[in-house]
Amino acid sequence: MSKPPSHTIRFGLIKASIWQNHTRNGDRHSVTIVRLYKNGDSWVESTRFGRDDLPLVAKVSDLAHTWIYEQGRSEPQAS
Repeated sequence: MSKPPSHTIRFGLIKASIWQNHTRNGDRHSVTIVRLYKNGDSWVESTRFGRDDLPLVAKVSDLAHTWIYEQGRSEPQAS
């Protein structure tokens, strides 16, 4: 069973998932961005985006960056 993302940001059919990875050097984050669409009765994800998707891709990317940045600020700083 896979671990869920630490945080998800969604605008319409564009979704950014933020994943937390624990390393020896502290926590690191990575982001996946997908476009959701319906194939028959099932919802599936694609990593291909059309022209009209790109403003939402930019928006979720920016918000993902802000969320990750804020997580780093809340961690204790080494002295």
